[in-house]
Amino acid sequence: QVQLVESGGGLVQPGGSLRLSCAASGSIISISDMGWYRQAPGKQREFVATIGNGGSTRYADSAKGRFTVSRDNAKNTGYLQMNSLKPEDTAVYYCNANIATREGYRNYWGQGTQVTVSS
Repeated sequence: QVQLVESGGGLVQPGGSLRLSCAASGSIISISDMGWYRQAPGKQREFVATIGNGGSTRYADSAKGRFTVSRDNAKNTGYLQMNSLKPEDTAVYYCNANIATREGYRNYWGQGTQVTVSS
């Protein structure tokens, strides 16, 4: 059984930084795309950033220039470095990954980690 576990969220002042981690565990054969999404109160979940297993990246306009997505394939772990945080970045951040196991290939979500940007 595959699990995605996020960590690294918390309370930070505007202009501060946080680094989120997403650790995948279980009977994993391979992970293709690893992505980050977020959901603010009263809003729909939205795309933030994604990284392919070859390192190609894509960002939402709101994340460009401030966030950096990366991964460590040996550790089955993804990261989201967030700099210059703004109050509007406050949300629950979710990790998402496409993972192959013996049972097949499917999409997985983590449980989310809260990020609050406030003075």
